[in-house]
Amino acid sequence: MPDHNKQKQGKVAGILSGIRNIFGLNIGTVLFGVLLIYMLFSAALYLTSQNIESYQVITGPLSRNETYTGLAIREEKAYQADSNGYVTYYAREGNKINANGAVYGISSTKIPESKTELSQEDLSRIRSDMLSFSKGFNPSKFNNTYSFKYQLEGSILQYAGAISDPLSSLQPVSTLGNQTICKAPADGIVLYCKDGYEGKSISSITEDDFDQNSYHETDLKTEKPVKAGEDIYTLITDERWSLLIPLSGKQAAKLADRTSIRVKFLKDGMTQSGDFSIIEIGGSKYGQIDFNKGLIRYATDRFLEIELVTNTVNGLKIPLSSIVTKEFYTIPSEFSALNEESQELGFMMEARDKNGERTTIFKNVSIYAKGEQPGKGKTEDSAEEPSYLYYVDKSEFKEGDAIINQENQGKYIIGDVGVLEGVYCINKGYAVFRRIQILDQNEEYAIVSKSTSYGLARYDHIVRNADAVKEEDILY
Repeated sequence: MPDHNKQKQGKVAGILSGIRNIFGLNIGTVLFGVLLIYMLFSAALYLTSQNIESYQVITGPLSRNETYTGLAIREEKAYQADSNGYVTYYAREGNKINANGAVYGISSTKIPESKTELSQEDLSRIRSDMLSFSKGFNPSKFNNTYSFKYQLEGSILQYAGAISDPLSSLQPVSTLGNQTICKAPADGIVLYCKDGYEGKSISSITEDDFDQNSYHETDLKTEKPVKAGEDIYTLITDERWSLLIPLSGKQAAKLADRTSIRVKFLKDGMTQSGDFSIIEIGGSKYGQIDFNKGLIRYATDRFLEIELVTNTVNGLKIPLSSIVTKEFYTIPSEFSALNEESQELGFMMEARDKNGERTTIFKNVSIYAKGEQPGKGKTEDSAEEPSYLYYVDKSEFKEGDAIINQENQGKYIIGDVGVLEGVYCINKGYAVFRRIQILDQNEEYAIVSKSTSYGLARYDHIVRNADAVKEEDILY
Protein backbone atom coordinates (compact mmCIF):
# COMPACT_ATOMS: atom_id res chain seq x y z
CA MET A 1 0.00 0.00 0.00
CA PRO A 2 2.74 2.51 0.81
CA ASP A 3 4.39 1.65 -2.46
CA HIS A 4 1.16 2.40 -4.26
CA ASN A 5 0.90 5.89 -2.63
CA LYS A 6 4.48 6.61 -3.54
CA GLN A 7 3.76 5.68 -7.14
CA LYS A 8 0.70 7.95 -7.16
CA GLN A 9 2.65 10.90 -5.73
CA GLY A 10 5.36 10.33 -8.24
CA LYS A 11 2.86 10.50 -11.12
CA VAL A 12 1.39 13.81 -9.81
CA ALA A 13 4.89 15.29 -9.45
CA GLY A 14 5.67 14.18 -12.98
CA ILE A 15 2.52 15.84 -14.34
CA LEU A 16 3.28 19.13 -12.52
CA SER A 17 6.81 19.00 -13.77
CA GLY A 18 5.56 18.57 -17.33
CA ILE A 19 3.22 21.53 -16.96
CA ARG A 20 6.10 23.63 -15.63
CA ASN A 21 8.22 22.64 -18.60
CA ILE A 22 5.44 23.51 -21.06
CA PHE A 23 4.21 26.77 -19.60
CA GLY A 24 7.20 27.91 -17.61
CA LEU A 25 5.09 28.31 -14.49
CA ASN A 26 6.79 31.04 -12.40
CA ILE A 27 5.91 34.47 -10.94
CA GLY A 28 6.46 36.22 -14.29
CA THR A 29 4.10 33.84 -16.07
CA VAL A 30 1.44 34.35 -13.41
CA LEU A 31 1.63 38.16 -13.71
CA PHE A 32 1.51 37.98 -17.49
CA GLY A 33 -1.53 35.71 -17.32
CA VAL A 34 -3.37 38.08 -15.00
CA LEU A 35 -2.51 41.05 -17.24
CA LEU A 36 -3.69 39.17 -20.34
CA ILE A 37 -7.01 38.32 -18.70
CA TYR A 38 -7.46 41.99 -17.66
CA MET A 39 -6.75 43.22 -21.19
CA LEU A 40 -9.17 40.72 -22.71
CA PHE A 41 -11.85 41.73 -20.22
CA SER A 42 -11.28 45.45 -20.91
CA ALA A 43 -11.42 44.93 -24.66
CA ALA A 44 -14.66 42.96 -24.38
CA LEU A 45 -16.12 45.65 -22.13
CA TYR A 46 -15.12 48.39 -24.59
CA LEU A 47 -16.55 46.54 -27.60
CA THR A 48 -19.85 45.76 -25.89
CA SER A 49 -20.38 49.19 -24.28
CA GLN A 50 -21.71 52.25 -26.09
CA ASN A 51 -19.01 54.74 -27.09
CA ILE A 52 -19.42 58.16 -25.49
CA GLU A 53 -18.44 61.12 -27.67
CA SER A 54 -17.14 64.36 -26.19
CA TYR A 55 -17.70 67.84 -27.64
CA GLN A 56 -15.81 71.01 -26.73
CA VAL A 57 -18.08 74.03 -26.43
CA ILE A 58 -17.13 76.89 -28.76
CA THR A 59 -18.48 80.38 -29.41
CA GLY A 60 -19.77 81.73 -32.70
CA PRO A 61 -22.84 82.19 -34.87
CA LEU A 62 -25.14 79.37 -35.84
CA SER A 63 -23.79 79.27 -39.39
CA ARG A 64 -21.37 81.19 -41.53
CA ASN A 65 -22.65 84.25 -43.32
CA GLU A 66 -22.89 84.02 -47.09
CA THR A 67 -20.23 85.72 -49.19
CA TYR A 68 -20.81 87.61 -52.44
CA THR A 69 -18.83 89.46 -55.10
CA GLY A 70 -20.14 93.01 -55.36
CA LEU A 71 -19.85 95.41 -58.29
CA ALA A 72 -19.01 98.94 -57.13
CA ILE A 73 -20.87 101.80 -58.84
CA ARG A 74 -19.88 105.38 -58.06
CA GLU A 75 -20.00 108.85 -59.56
CA GLU A 76 -16.75 109.18 -61.50
CA LYS A 77 -15.44 110.74 -64.67
CA ALA A 78 -12.32 110.32 -66.79
CA TYR A 79 -10.36 113.46 -67.72
CA GLN A 80 -8.16 113.90 -70.78
CA ALA A 81 -4.88 115.67 -71.44
CA ASP A 82 -5.26 119.21 -72.80
CA SER A 83 -2.02 119.06 -74.78
CA ASN A 84 0.80 116.80 -75.91
CA GLY A 85 3.74 116.23 -73.62
CA TYR A 86 5.34 114.39 -70.74
CA VAL A 87 3.35 113.95 -67.54
CA THR A 88 4.49 114.50 -63.96
CA TYR A 89 2.00 113.21 -61.36
CA TYR A 90 1.46 115.22 -58.19
CA ALA A 91 -1.69 113.80 -56.58
CA ARG A 92 -1.51 110.52 -54.69
CA GLU A 93 -3.70 107.82 -56.23
CA GLY A 94 -6.65 106.81 -54.08
CA ASN A 95 -6.44 109.95 -51.95
CA LYS A 96 -8.77 112.89 -51.71
CA ILE A 97 -7.89 116.13 -53.45
CA ASN A 98 -9.45 119.55 -53.05
CA ALA A 99 -10.90 121.52 -55.93
CA ASN A 100 -8.09 123.40 -57.65
CA GLY A 101 -5.49 120.98 -56.20
CA ALA A 102 -2.65 119.91 -58.49
CA VAL A 103 -3.27 116.56 -60.16
CA TYR A 104 -0.47 116.50 -62.74
CA GLY A 105 1.86 118.68 -64.77
CA ILE A 106 2.51 118.38 -68.50
CA SER A 107 5.38 119.77 -70.57
CA SER A 108 6.73 119.42 -74.09
CA THR A 109 10.00 117.98 -72.75
CA LYS A 110 10.93 115.86 -69.77
CA ILE A 111 11.36 118.00 -66.67
CA PRO A 112 15.02 118.07 -65.70
CA GLU A 113 15.95 117.87 -62.06
CA SER A 114 16.04 121.34 -60.54
CA LYS A 115 16.95 122.74 -57.18
CA THR A 116 14.20 124.32 -55.12
CA GLU A 117 14.81 125.98 -51.81
CA LEU A 118 12.22 125.32 -49.13
CA SER A 119 11.79 126.96 -45.78
CA GLN A 120 12.58 125.12 -42.56
CA GLU A 121 8.85 124.92 -41.81
CA ASP A 122 8.17 123.28 -45.20
CA LEU A 123 11.03 120.82 -44.66
CA SER A 124 9.63 119.97 -41.21
CA ARG A 125 6.23 119.17 -42.74
CA ILE A 126 7.84 116.94 -45.37
CA ARG A 127 9.87 115.09 -42.73
CA SER A 128 6.67 114.59 -40.69
CA ASP A 129 4.86 113.15 -43.73
CA MET A 130 7.77 110.82 -44.46
CA LEU A 131 7.90 109.65 -40.84
CA SER A 132 4.16 108.90 -40.82
CA PHE A 133 4.47 106.94 -44.06
CA SER A 134 7.46 105.00 -42.72
CA LYS A 135 5.63 103.98 -39.55
CA GLY A 136 2.59 102.73 -41.48
CA PHE A 137 4.54 101.08 -44.29
CA ASN A 138 3.35 97.59 -45.27
CA PRO A 139 5.75 95.57 -47.50
CA SER A 140 2.81 93.66 -48.99
CA LYS A 141 1.43 96.96 -50.35
CA PHE A 142 4.58 98.35 -51.94
CA ASN A 143 2.56 100.18 -54.60
CA ASN A 144 1.63 102.69 -51.89
CA THR A 145 5.23 103.91 -52.13
CA TYR A 146 4.56 105.30 -55.59
CA SER A 147 1.36 106.95 -54.41
CA PHE A 148 3.30 108.58 -51.59
CA LYS A 149 5.88 109.76 -54.12
CA TYR A 150 3.18 111.60 -56.08
CA GLN A 151 1.78 113.13 -52.90
CA LEU A 152 5.24 114.28 -51.82
CA GLU A 153 5.95 115.82 -55.20
CA GLY A 154 2.64 117.67 -55.04
CA SER A 155 3.45 118.97 -51.58
CA ILE A 156 6.88 120.19 -52.67
CA LEU A 157 5.31 121.87 -55.70
CA GLN A 158 2.81 123.63 -53.46
CA TYR A 159 5.50 124.73 -50.98
CA ALA A 160 7.55 126.06 -53.93
CA GLY A 161 4.66 128.33 -54.88
CA ALA A 162 3.56 126.62 -58.11
CA ILE A 163 0.13 125.85 -56.63
CA SER A 164 -1.95 128.53 -55.03
CA ASP A 165 -4.40 128.19 -52.17
CA PRO A 166 -7.49 126.26 -53.41
CA LEU A 167 -9.77 129.11 -52.32
CA SER A 168 -7.73 131.86 -53.99
CA SER A 169 -8.32 130.78 -57.59
CA LEU A 170 -10.59 128.50 -59.57
CA GLN A 171 -8.42 128.43 -62.69
CA PRO A 172 -8.02 124.78 -63.88
CA VAL A 173 -4.37 125.31 -64.91
CA SER A 174 -1.31 127.31 -63.98
CA THR A 175 2.28 127.23 -65.18
CA LEU A 176 5.70 126.55 -63.70
CA GLY A 177 8.45 127.19 -66.21
CA ASN A 178 7.54 125.28 -69.34
CA GLN A 179 5.25 122.93 -67.35
CA THR A 180 1.49 123.36 -67.29
CA ILE A 181 -0.02 122.37 -63.92
CA CYS A 182 -3.47 120.79 -64.33
CA LYS A 183 -5.80 121.05 -61.34
CA ALA A 184 -8.84 119.13 -60.18
CA PRO A 185 -12.15 120.78 -61.23
CA ALA A 186 -13.88 119.59 -58.01
CA ASP A 187 -13.27 117.82 -54.71
CA GLY A 188 -12.81 114.11 -55.19
CA ILE A 189 -10.63 110.99 -55.14
CA VAL A 190 -7.95 110.69 -57.83
CA LEU A 191 -7.35 107.42 -59.72
CA TYR A 192 -4.78 106.87 -62.46
CA CYS A 193 -6.71 104.06 -64.12
CA LYS A 194 -9.77 103.46 -66.25
CA ASP A 195 -11.97 100.38 -66.73
CA GLY A 196 -14.95 101.53 -68.82
CA TYR A 197 -17.42 101.79 -65.92
CA GLU A 198 -16.92 105.55 -65.63
CA GLY A 199 -20.21 107.33 -66.16
CA LYS A 200 -22.31 104.20 -65.61
CA SER A 201 -25.25 104.28 -63.21
CA ILE A 202 -27.45 101.63 -61.59
CA SER A 203 -30.03 102.03 -64.37
CA SER A 204 -27.48 101.45 -67.15
CA ILE A 205 -25.82 98.33 -65.68
CA THR A 206 -26.36 95.06 -67.59
CA GLU A 207 -25.78 91.43 -66.65
CA ASP A 208 -22.59 91.39 -68.77
CA ASP A 209 -21.06 94.02 -66.49
CA PHE A 210 -20.79 91.39 -63.73
CA ASP A 211 -18.52 89.13 -65.81
CA GLN A 212 -15.11 89.39 -64.16
CA ASN A 213 -13.47 87.28 -66.87
CA SER A 214 -13.99 90.04 -69.41
CA TYR A 215 -13.09 92.84 -66.99
CA HIS A 216 -10.08 94.93 -68.01
CA GLU A 217 -8.47 97.85 -66.25
CA THR A 218 -6.10 100.23 -68.03
CA ASP A 219 -3.23 101.84 -66.13
CA LEU A 220 -3.06 105.49 -67.17
CA LYS A 221 0.29 106.25 -65.54
CA THR A 222 3.07 106.43 -68.10
CA GLU A 223 6.56 107.81 -68.60
CA LYS A 224 5.99 108.11 -72.34
CA PRO A 225 4.61 111.30 -73.91
CA VAL A 226 0.82 111.54 -74.12
CA LYS A 227 -1.32 113.13 -76.79
CA ALA A 228 -4.02 115.72 -76.30
CA GLY A 229 -7.39 114.04 -75.72
CA GLU A 230 -5.94 110.86 -74.19
CA ASP A 231 -7.33 109.74 -70.83
CA ILE A 232 -4.95 110.76 -68.07
CA TYR A 233 -6.82 110.37 -64.75
CA THR A 234 -10.20 109.59 -63.21
CA LEU A 235 -11.92 111.63 -60.49
CA ILE A 236 -14.56 110.23 -58.12
CA THR A 237 -16.66 113.20 -57.09
CA ASP A 238 -19.24 111.79 -54.63
CA GLU A 239 -18.74 109.93 -51.37
CA ARG A 240 -22.00 108.06 -51.93
CA TRP A 241 -21.61 104.73 -53.72
CA SER A 242 -23.37 101.41 -54.26
CA LEU A 243 -22.57 97.70 -54.39
CA LEU A 244 -24.60 95.35 -56.58
CA ILE A 245 -24.61 91.64 -55.73
CA PRO A 246 -26.28 88.83 -57.74
CA LEU A 247 -28.90 86.87 -55.78
CA SER A 248 -30.46 83.46 -56.25
CA GLY A 249 -34.21 83.09 -55.77
CA LYS A 250 -33.66 81.60 -52.31
CA GLN A 251 -31.30 84.39 -51.28
CA ALA A 252 -33.67 87.07 -52.57
CA ALA A 253 -36.55 85.57 -50.59
CA LYS A 254 -34.43 85.45 -47.44
CA LEU A 255 -33.45 89.12 -47.77
CA ALA A 256 -36.78 90.42 -49.10
CA ASP A 257 -37.87 92.15 -45.87
CA ARG A 258 -34.59 93.95 -45.21
CA THR A 259 -34.19 97.69 -45.70
CA SER A 260 -30.67 97.88 -44.26
CA ILE A 261 -27.86 95.40 -43.89
CA ARG A 262 -24.41 95.15 -42.36
CA VAL A 263 -21.53 94.30 -44.68
CA LYS A 264 -18.09 92.91 -43.90
CA PHE A 265 -15.44 93.67 -46.52
CA LEU A 266 -13.13 90.67 -46.82
CA LYS A 267 -10.34 92.84 -48.21
CA ASP A 268 -9.60 94.44 -44.85
CA GLY A 269 -12.14 92.96 -42.42
CA MET A 270 -13.92 96.31 -41.94
CA THR A 271 -17.70 96.38 -41.51
CA GLN A 272 -20.30 99.07 -42.15
CA SER A 273 -24.06 99.29 -42.68
CA GLY A 274 -25.89 100.36 -45.82
CA ASP A 275 -29.40 100.74 -47.17
CA PHE A 276 -30.59 97.56 -48.88
CA SER A 277 -33.04 96.94 -51.69
CA ILE A 278 -33.64 94.26 -54.34
CA ILE A 279 -33.69 95.25 -58.01
CA GLU A 280 -34.00 93.40 -61.32
CA ILE A 281 -31.38 93.51 -64.08
CA GLY A 282 -32.12 91.53 -67.22
CA GLY A 283 -34.76 89.47 -65.42
CA SER A 284 -32.41 88.43 -62.58
CA LYS A 285 -32.49 89.53 -58.95
CA TYR A 286 -29.71 91.72 -57.56
CA GLY A 287 -29.15 93.23 -54.15
CA GLN A 288 -28.35 96.93 -54.08
CA ILE A 289 -26.45 98.20 -51.04
CA ASP A 290 -26.08 101.97 -50.80
CA PHE A 291 -23.35 103.54 -48.65
CA ASN A 292 -22.63 107.14 -47.75
CA LYS A 293 -19.09 106.63 -46.45
CA GLY A 294 -16.07 104.35 -46.69
CA LEU A 295 -15.51 104.83 -50.42
CA ILE A 296 -11.90 105.98 -50.09
CA ARG A 297 -10.88 102.55 -48.71
CA TYR A 298 -12.12 100.76 -51.83
CA ALA A 299 -11.81 103.47 -54.50
CA THR A 300 -9.30 101.37 -56.49
CA ASP A 301 -11.54 98.25 -56.47
CA ARG A 302 -14.32 97.60 -58.98
CA PHE A 303 -15.21 94.13 -57.63
CA LEU A 304 -15.27 93.54 -53.88
CA GLU A 305 -15.61 90.30 -51.93
CA ILE A 306 -18.09 90.89 -49.11
CA GLU A 307 -19.95 89.01 -46.42
CA LEU A 308 -23.50 89.93 -45.47
CA VAL A 309 -23.70 89.88 -41.68
CA THR A 310 -27.17 88.35 -41.30
CA ASN A 311 -26.47 85.74 -38.61
CA THR A 312 -26.24 88.12 -35.67
CA VAL A 313 -27.18 85.70 -32.86
CA ASN A 314 -23.94 84.83 -31.10
CA GLY A 315 -23.33 82.58 -28.14
CA LEU A 316 -22.14 79.09 -27.23
CA LYS A 317 -22.55 76.56 -30.03
CA ILE A 318 -23.60 73.01 -29.07
CA PRO A 319 -25.00 69.99 -30.97
CA LEU A 320 -28.72 69.31 -30.64
CA SER A 321 -27.83 65.69 -29.77
CA SER A 322 -26.29 66.96 -26.51
CA ILE A 323 -29.52 68.47 -25.20
CA VAL A 324 -31.45 66.66 -22.46
CA THR A 325 -34.25 67.60 -20.09
CA LYS A 326 -34.35 67.24 -16.32
CA GLU A 327 -37.14 67.56 -13.77
CA PHE A 328 -36.85 69.97 -10.85
CA TYR A 329 -39.07 70.73 -7.90
CA THR A 330 -40.75 74.12 -8.32
CA ILE A 331 -41.25 76.27 -5.22
CA PRO A 332 -43.02 79.68 -5.17
CA SER A 333 -40.62 82.52 -4.41
CA GLU A 334 -42.73 83.79 -1.49
CA PHE A 335 -41.62 80.69 0.45
CA SER A 336 -37.93 81.55 0.08
CA ALA A 337 -35.87 82.73 3.06
CA LEU A 338 -32.60 84.60 3.49
CA ASN A 339 -29.98 83.37 5.92
CA GLU A 340 -29.05 86.50 7.89
CA GLU A 341 -25.56 85.25 8.70
CA SER A 342 -24.44 83.99 5.28
CA GLN A 343 -26.88 86.07 3.17
CA GLU A 344 -27.66 82.90 1.21
CA LEU A 345 -31.07 82.26 -0.31
CA GLY A 346 -32.82 79.08 0.74
CA PHE A 347 -35.99 77.75 2.39
CA MET A 348 -37.26 77.12 5.91
CA MET A 349 -38.18 73.43 5.99
CA GLU A 350 -40.41 71.85 8.60
CA ALA A 351 -38.62 69.17 10.66
CA ARG A 352 -38.66 67.45 14.06
CA ASP A 353 -36.08 67.82 16.82
CA LYS A 354 -34.66 65.04 19.02
CA ASN A 355 -37.73 65.15 21.22
CA GLY A 356 -40.08 64.77 18.28
CA GLU A 357 -41.26 68.34 18.48
CA ARG A 358 -41.99 70.28 15.26
CA THR A 359 -39.37 72.86 14.31
CA THR A 360 -37.97 74.57 11.24
CA ILE A 361 -34.47 74.41 9.80
CA PHE A 362 -32.85 76.55 7.11
CA LYS A 363 -32.19 74.59 3.92
CA ASN A 364 -29.55 76.11 1.67
CA VAL A 365 -30.12 74.92 -1.92
CA SER A 366 -28.95 75.69 -5.45
CA ILE A 367 -31.61 77.50 -7.46
CA TYR A 368 -31.10 76.60 -11.12
CA ALA A 369 -33.68 78.98 -12.57
CA LYS A 370 -36.72 81.08 -11.87
CA GLY A 371 -39.79 81.55 -14.01
CA GLU A 372 -42.98 83.52 -13.64
CA GLN A 373 -45.68 81.75 -11.70
CA PRO A 374 -48.75 81.27 -13.92
CA GLY A 375 -51.56 83.67 -13.02
CA LYS A 376 -49.47 85.58 -10.46
CA GLY A 377 -47.50 88.05 -12.51
CA LYS A 378 -47.30 91.69 -11.51
CA THR A 379 -50.12 93.87 -12.88
CA GLU A 380 -50.30 97.62 -13.49
CA ASP A 381 -52.68 98.07 -10.56
CA SER A 382 -50.65 95.95 -8.18
CA ALA A 383 -47.76 97.32 -6.14
CA GLU A 384 -46.67 93.82 -5.13
CA GLU A 385 -43.66 92.15 -6.67
CA PRO A 386 -44.47 89.35 -9.12
CA SER A 387 -44.31 85.79 -7.80
CA TYR A 388 -41.75 83.43 -9.29
CA LEU A 389 -41.23 79.70 -9.32
CA TYR A 390 -37.79 78.61 -8.18
CA TYR A 391 -36.37 75.46 -9.81
CA VAL A 392 -34.57 73.32 -7.22
CA ASP A 393 -32.74 70.02 -7.76
CA LYS A 394 -34.93 67.09 -6.70
CA SER A 395 -32.09 65.66 -4.62
CA GLU A 396 -32.46 68.59 -2.19
CA PHE A 397 -35.94 67.56 -0.97
CA LYS A 398 -38.25 64.60 -0.75
CA GLU A 399 -41.74 64.67 -2.10
CA GLY A 400 -44.06 65.66 0.72
CA ASP A 401 -41.55 67.88 2.57
CA ALA A 402 -43.14 71.06 3.94
CA ILE A 403 -41.76 74.58 3.34
CA ILE A 404 -42.80 77.36 5.73
CA ASN A 405 -43.46 81.00 4.80
CA GLN A 406 -41.78 83.04 7.52
CA GLU A 407 -44.11 86.00 7.16
CA ASN A 408 -47.54 84.33 7.40
CA GLN A 409 -46.52 80.80 8.48
CA GLY A 410 -48.14 79.42 5.34
CA LYS A 411 -47.12 75.95 4.28
CA TYR A 412 -46.11 74.62 0.88
CA ILE A 413 -45.85 70.89 0.26
CA ILE A 414 -43.05 69.83 -2.11
CA GLY A 415 -44.40 67.91 -5.09
CA ASP A 416 -44.87 70.10 -8.17
CA VAL A 417 -42.17 69.69 -10.82
CA GLY A 418 -40.94 71.67 -13.81
CA VAL A 419 -38.59 70.78 -16.65
CA LEU A 420 -35.39 72.56 -17.74
CA GLU A 421 -33.21 71.92 -20.77
CA GLY A 422 -29.52 71.27 -20.36
CA VAL A 423 -26.50 69.18 -21.26
CA TYR A 424 -24.14 66.82 -19.45
CA CYS A 425 -20.81 68.47 -18.65
CA ILE A 426 -17.92 65.99 -18.23
CA ASN A 427 -15.02 68.26 -17.27
CA LYS A 428 -14.41 66.22 -14.10
CA GLY A 429 -14.89 62.78 -15.66
CA TYR A 430 -18.53 62.29 -14.69
CA ALA A 431 -21.80 63.63 -16.09
CA VAL A 432 -23.05 66.81 -14.43
CA PHE A 433 -26.24 68.55 -15.59
CA ARG A 434 -25.73 72.11 -16.84
CA ARG A 435 -28.70 74.27 -17.69
CA ILE A 436 -28.97 75.99 -21.11
CA GLN A 437 -31.12 78.72 -22.65
CA ILE A 438 -31.49 78.31 -26.41
CA LEU A 439 -31.26 81.54 -28.44
CA ASP A 440 -31.38 80.03 -31.93
CA GLN A 441 -31.03 76.66 -33.62
CA ASN A 442 -30.99 74.82 -36.95
CA GLU A 443 -31.14 71.14 -37.90
CA GLU A 444 -27.81 70.27 -36.21
CA TYR A 445 -26.72 72.92 -33.72
CA ALA A 446 -28.10 75.38 -31.19
CA ILE A 447 -26.79 78.71 -29.94
CA VAL A 448 -27.20 79.03 -26.16
CA SER A 449 -26.67 81.96 -23.81
CA LYS A 450 -23.25 82.55 -22.27
CA SER A 451 -24.65 84.03 -19.06
CA THR A 452 -27.00 81.31 -17.79
CA SER A 453 -26.77 80.51 -14.08
CA TYR A 454 -25.47 76.96 -13.56
CA GLY A 455 -24.80 76.99 -17.30
CA LEU A 456 -21.94 76.41 -19.70
CA ALA A 457 -18.73 78.26 -20.42
CA ARG A 458 -16.48 78.32 -23.44
CA TYR A 459 -14.19 75.26 -23.75
CA ASP A 460 -16.34 73.10 -21.46
CA HIS A 461 -16.53 69.47 -22.54
CA ILE A 462 -20.00 68.00 -22.86
CA VAL A 463 -21.46 64.68 -23.99
CA ARG A 464 -22.37 64.77 -27.68
CA ASN A 465 -24.67 61.70 -27.61
CA ALA A 466 -26.55 62.52 -24.41
CA ASP A 467 -29.07 59.69 -24.83
CA ALA A 468 -26.29 57.21 -23.96
CA VAL A 469 -25.54 58.81 -20.56
CA LYS A 470 -27.27 59.32 -17.25
CA GLU A 471 -26.51 62.06 -14.76
CA GLU A 472 -23.57 61.27 -12.45
CA ASP A 473 -22.35 58.42 -14.71
CA ILE A 474 -18.55 58.04 -14.36
CA LEU A 475 -17.11 58.18 -17.87
CA TYR A 476 -13.36 58.16 -17.22
